[in-house]
Amino acid sequence: MTVRIGIEALNVHAGFAQLSTPELFEGRGLDRERIGHLMMRARSIALPCEDPITNAVNAAAPIVNRLAPQDKERIELILTSSESGVDFSKSIASYVHEFLGLSRKCRVMEVKQACYAATGALQIAAGYLASGVSPGAKALVIATDVSMVDARAGYAEPATGTGASAMLLGDDPRVLALDLGAFGTHAYETMDSARPMPDYDIADVDGSLFAYLDCVSNSFADYCGKVADVDLRTTFDQLALHTPFAGLVKAAHRKLMREQARATPDAVEADFAARVSPSLVYPSQVGNLCSGSVYLALASLIDNAPYRGTARVGLFSYGSGCASEFFSGLIDEGSRAALAELDIAGRLNARVPLDFAEYTELLAENSRCLVPVENRKIEVERYRRFLDARPGGREPLLAYRGTEGYHRTYEWV
Repeated sequence: MTVRIGIEALNVHAGFAQLSTPELFEGRGLDRERIGHLMMRARSIALPCEDPITNAVNAAAPIVNRLAPQDKERIELILTSSESGVDFSKSIASYVHEFLGLSRKCRVMEVKQACYAATGALQIAAGYLASGVSPGAKALVIATDVSMVDARAGYAEPATGTGASAMLLGDDPRVLALDLGAFGTHAYETMDSARPMPDYDIADVDGSLFAYLDCVSNSFADYCGKVADVDLRTTFDQLALHTPFAGLVKAAHRKLMREQARATPDAVEADFAARVSPSLVYPSQVGNLCSGSVYLALASLIDNAPYRGTARVGLFSYGSGCASEFFSGLIDEGSRAALAELDIAGRLNARVPLDFAEYTELLAENSRCLVPVENRKIEVERYRRFLDARPGGREPLLAYRGTEGYHRTYEWV
């Protein structure tokens, strides 16, 4: 009997506020002609009552709350990935476990490898489920981050988002059935980005771009070494890549098409429009979700690509440092129906627009989000207009309300 393991449910939480790319370029005095290179329309902006824990819970809760009690009980593994940890010892997953009311008979852990980490977690979870050691078990994988960028980040500021992608894995993969064993990896040590302090990111932008492009070629080559008769043009009906910004995805696609298919510029452009651009609709509105980025792209592809029947998706995940993986899976028309239940597009469209002055005011408060302090108080009611703007605005949300004796505290609102 063939084992089917993959994503049973997928949801993305990208906050409640947004800033348009032209507004940010204007406010920072950036060269507006470069907007086209980024291929960004807007980015999600965090509120002071949001943090990596609220993002993770608010992404996963709509999935978990729709489960039958017996299915919720079968979640045996929770893996969170983040570059935005709130504790050097305790995982974000422990908070997620508590606020989602999951079984006490559960493995609770966190992983870290920049923007690759969620894919590593997904493969670990898939291997556990496929092993059959616990038939019928499910796993919850959540990628969650907040943005620490400001004017010091230059042109990376308009491309960086905030939020979380949550995936329920099991043996009824309504969203994406993984091609088990079909993967290619490539990794090496490089200092292309780092977060040496909780409130500050540094990056070698050029180094990171070259490492990404190097890894997409080499991880795809490793995939081809493991899977017979792979043809970039015909094996994959659609493609979804880690999206720091859409312009980099376009460069990576062009590189693969030249290397693997010796494609002409016109053929590359047509292929990009058909197989890649549907995956960029949501990322161009949200920004880089770090390790959740490729799954935001997958959600975008499922909701926007005009596929019929069953389609094979090639996925590429990259994380600074660096680690990467090319893998694949199958979607079908049921995938679109499964995502429609969570209305990702509707929630993105409902985010409240900010002007540049409002953004910079929030930025000053948000920059302290991860800095450990003994006591801090957040007035959640100040942000009620943002929270209530979401579709079906009465569904409870987790909000960060402050810190007491170094212990972060939360409330459902």
